[in-house]
Amino acid sequence: MDLSSFLTSLGTSFVIFLILMLVFAWLSSKPGNHVVYYPNRILKGLDPTGGSRTRSPFAWIQEALSSSEQDVISMSGVDTAVYFVFLATVLGIFVLSAVVLLPVLIPIAVTDDGIKNAKMNNTQTVETFSELDNLSMGNINLRSNRLWAFLLATYWVSFVAYYLTWKAYNHVSALRAEALMSPEIKAEQFAIIVRDIPPVPEGQTRKEQIDSFFRKLYPDTFYRSMIVTDNKEVNKLWVELEGYKKKLDRSVAVFAASKTEAKPEGVRPAHKTGFLGLVGKKVDSIEFYSEKINELVPKLESEQKATLREKQKNAALVFFNNRATAASAAQNLHAQIVDKWTVLAAPEPGQLIWANLYIDFIHRQVRQYIVYVIVALMILFYTIPIAAVSAITTLNNLKKYLPFLKPVVNIGALKSILEAFLPQLALIIFLAMLPKLLLFLSKSEGIPSEGHAVRAASGKYFYFTVLNVFIGVTLSGALFETLETIQKNPNSLVPLLASSLPGSATFFLTYVALKFFVGYGLELSRIVPLIIFHLKKKFLCKCEADVKDAWTPGDLGYGTRIPGDLLIFTLVLCYSVITPLIVPFGVIYFGLGWLILRNQALKVYVPSYETYGRIWPHIFNRIIASLLLYQLTMFGFFGVKKFFYAPILIPLPIISLIFAFLCHNKFYRAFADTALEVARYELKEAPNMDQVFRSFVPPSLSSEKVDDDQFEDARSQVSRSGSFV
Repeated sequence: MDLSSFLTSLGTSFVIFLILMLVFAWLSSKPGNHVVYYPNRILKGLDPTGGSRTRSPFAWIQEALSSSEQDVISMSGVDTAVYFVFLATVLGIFVLSAVVLLPVLIPIAVTDDGIKNAKMNNTQTVETFSELDNLSMGNINLRSNRLWAFLLATYWVSFVAYYLTWKAYNHVSALRAEALMSPEIKAEQFAIIVRDIPPVPEGQTRKEQIDSFFRKLYPDTFYRSMIVTDNKEVNKLWVELEGYKKKLDRSVAVFAASKTEAKPEGVRPAHKTGFLGLVGKKVDSIEFYSEKINELVPKLESEQKATLREKQKNAALVFFNNRATAASAAQNLHAQIVDKWTVLAAPEPGQLIWANLYIDFIHRQVRQYIVYVIVALMILFYTIPIAAVSAITTLNNLKKYLPFLKPVVNIGALKSILEAFLPQLALIIFLAMLPKLLLFLSKSEGIPSEGHAVRAASGKYFYFTVLNVFIGVTLSGALFETLETIQKNPNSLVPLLASSLPGSATFFLTYVALKFFVGYGLELSRIVPLIIFHLKKKFLCKCEADVKDAWTPGDLGYGTRIPGDLLIFTLVLCYSVITPLIVPFGVIYFGLGWLILRNQALKVYVPSYETYGRIWPHIFNRIIASLLLYQLTMFGFFGVKKFFYAPILIPLPIISLIFAFLCHNKFYRAFADTALEVARYELKEAPNMDQVFRSFVPPSLSSEKVDDDQFEDARSQVSRSGSFV
């Protein structure tokens, strides 16, 4: 890639971003689009635009900048506020780093002639655009005293990261404590999950076993227990019943809409009962769905009773009427052997993965190791297609392997655009295929809650992207471009790799620019969700519930968003000293991300769950991993530069590990468990324990009739023979 291609990439991305920002300003002002651009405010009963009729198209910028952390918490929760702490911390690291790196390192690099000397000595054969390489550490001569500046800069960036992440950990810890000591009643604060319950003793029911165990330990605060059941069959019936209810609502809405003054009796909707409604017998939709509902209701009620009586498992939810007791019970050891009476804090009711609650201790351990092996193999073997993507999508290789494309790629303007965007786009699309698979694998470990599964998948995705994108693309780029030279002279591998590292930064410069200009432009404009919404509304939506489902936005998607941000952080950090020009790109990425996502958090996205900042320790660990990779990369690069004083960097990884150890010991326990100091605060009113209990009843076991009448009957019946409650 030459300088013109790099500038083409940058300029094109910037123009696209400006266009998308103007499109957003225009489309978001249309009342018909408010459900796409302000759904969070609408769902909370707020005026979408704040009541302003003459709203400036750029008012969102001022609103995002002036919003407080408390505004974010009230609109999107503590987890979202913690995410912005992460963005602000990384932004601060790069801004403070740039203060030294840009004015000091770039003049030192540009006034040396390392690349020129390397070419004269035939030690650099990699084709680079020297205009940018001259600004990097690659332009410093071997053994030059100028390398001292880069060595000291490595320490500067590291200590800036230590200071700001320490402050962030303190701040997030305070946010979590403040949320947990809130006087508002949160059902999950009164419950614990109990797994690995021993076999029922002779002469006792499962309920009696659990109740007697916890009543003896917590006689004053124990409320009741809820036995976990195998809900597979009842879930199927419930999902089928809910599907028919929605279809009936649609049919009734269609029938109502067909009634006009000219035809007041309307036209009753009809459909075919075969595949996709295209074949089979034609029936009256309202009658058909009503009959199906009437058939399924007694089946569901019967299956609910059978589930409560006959499908009890070795796990339960235990409730206390005091949240301090629940917090204490969640962190106590309840059995001498760890695979019995395993206890942990309950998440929000909607987060529970019920099928995972009754997987026993040994199976969870085995599953965990199997998943780790599978992920390790995926990381290892995905390097092959990643390397192929980075190698094949260069124009020279495209012309070589796909000669019929030669006339197209030789067009001047098109060549610059393809060379600037093709490898990066291929990589982004390739990586988009992974998150769902990693989430499935995380849930397969036996993790009990959605939030925990997302955190686990997020970690896997981070290490996958770093190892395959950063290491894979860098090394494959160097090796593919210099393969012929290495074959002729294997001893040239190390100097060739060293001289190629600064050049690899140009790929990541355009990659980061594409992510923040085009990626955040699409995020702000929401063109894709807007088009999907209007298509659904026009062709698929038959009632108000359908319309609401069509515009409901979902959450920020932490499982992929945070690993993506951490990948950019790792790339910019590792190249910050080697190629300081990448640091402003990191500043723009995280600065623009903070601004645009602040707007989206306040107006668009609705959190699916709340963990009160439990994702922060995972983010912190990834930041430390990135720091270690950065420090090892710099140590290696100083080595290939034959700098005699490179061992001075050896203490840095050790300091990073000590720093991580201290932070873990000081802060982590309060994230793994709820501190009793926090849980002891008084509530604004006494909790309605029956309501707390019912909030945890699975939807498939809490139909209207069962909740009001039959569930109470089933509860009393199964209490005599081993119970759900």
